[in-house]
Amino acid sequence: MRESRLLDSGIGALGVVAAIGLWQLAATTGPLAESPLPTADEAFGALFRLVATSEMWLATWDTVYMALLGLAIATVAGVLLGIGIGVSPLAMHATRVPLEFLKPIPPIVILPVVMLVLGPTVGMGVFLVVVGCFVSIVVQASAGVFDTDPVAKATGRSYGLGSAEIMGRIVLPSSLPYIGTAVRVAAPTALIVAVVAGLVGGAPGLGQSLVLTQIAGNQDQLFAYVLVLGILGLIVQGLSQWGERRLLHWHPQYRKQVA
Repeated sequence: MRESRLLDSGIGALGVVAAIGLWQLAATTGPLAESPLPTADEAFGALFRLVATSEMWLATWDTVYMALLGLAIATVAGVLLGIGIGVSPLAMHATRVPLEFLKPIPPIVILPVVMLVLGPTVGMGVFLVVVGCFVSIVVQASAGVFDTDPVAKATGRSYGLGSAEIMGRIVLPSSLPYIGTAVRVAAPTALIVAVVAGLVGGAPGLGQSLVLTQIAGNQDQLFAYVLVLGILGLIVQGLSQWGERRLLHWHPQYRKQVA
């Protein structure tokens, strides 16, 4: 198992090196040599200089703060509403179509209204993140509660468990894989929405830094910020996957992965 993981990591590292090499080749002697695209060494050089500035770290913190706070609010509210919907077959069927209708709508469509109310602030970014993550978490949480094995619930009742005990000991543990998957999928979405809030809405963060760098015409630094976002996205995705595996290590679906 360990050798397989090392092999996968090595192949992944080779893929990264190959991608950077292709970028360097395309920007120097390839079809993009005459374009504004900076070479890989220029972009990484700008990245190293950017890391030494406080502005980059403050922008990164603003983006991460908006993403995490919005995701936390969406998770708590979405799980509570999802449980309320999932315990009632009538509510489950009544809300299925409206929730599926709302799920693919991007939060950017309400950006003009939110900007008028909240302005280009951190609060605006948090609100957009909540909107972008809330519906998908509600859908997954309600599906997890609704799909709980009825035999397990009937067994709990036969042992004298009340409704609250069945909910806490049977229904919620059964629905946790659904909720965990929803939060893992929503984590990158929260980061993307937080960046878009600054990119389009003017909220503080990496999105705003991208716009200001583009206006200044600093292509090297612009691509350095793109690299920062890519690295941040990898970190968020990795942490969300790790957290899901650790929190659900008891579930048969995750035992083999943790081991």
